[in-house]
Amino acid sequence: MISFIYKKVVLIKSVLYKFVVKRKARSCGQNLRVWRMSKINNNTYLGDNVNFNGMTIVGTGKVVIGNFFHSGTECLLISSNHDYEGTRIPYDSNNIKKEIIIEDFVWMGSRVIVLGGVTIGEGAIVQAGAMVHKDVPKYSIVGGNPAKVIKYRNVEHFLVLKGRGEFH
Repeated sequence: MISFIYKKVVLIKSVLYKFVVKRKARSCGQNLRVWRMSKINNNTYLGDNVNFNGMTIVGTGKVVIGNFFHSGTECLLISSNHDYEGTRIPYDSNNIKKEIIIEDFVWMGSRVIVLGGVTIGEGAIVQAGAMVHKDVPKYSIVGGNPAKVIKYRNVEHFLVLKGRGEFH
């Protein structure tokens, strides 16, 4: 009985979290899933089959997340920063917008930080705890602080699965 109630509570929370994200997103594709509290900016564009498990998107820059994206818990995307070369120190009130683009089939582990001005290529995997400040090549697996390429996926296998529509 407790297991049944727990599952119902999780489902109800998921519906609420999804509502909050869809309401804030500039656009949202089909089959959004939001399993933990997630907060996004109002300049976020979501593709189809996006899965958030605790995502925070802050800043004023544009954020585009492609199809079949999966995130771990407590991920953070920062799409703008302060102008430290402006009229005051340590920074002035101007925000510098920096777009973030995450292409299709990206899997991001827990507690990943992505800074503005970054593109994460199709099929990339970002290891838990990584701090991404530069572009991530397609099909690469990156990790660390700063994130570096560890290896590449088997691209031929990836493309076969993609061609067959084997998506999660």
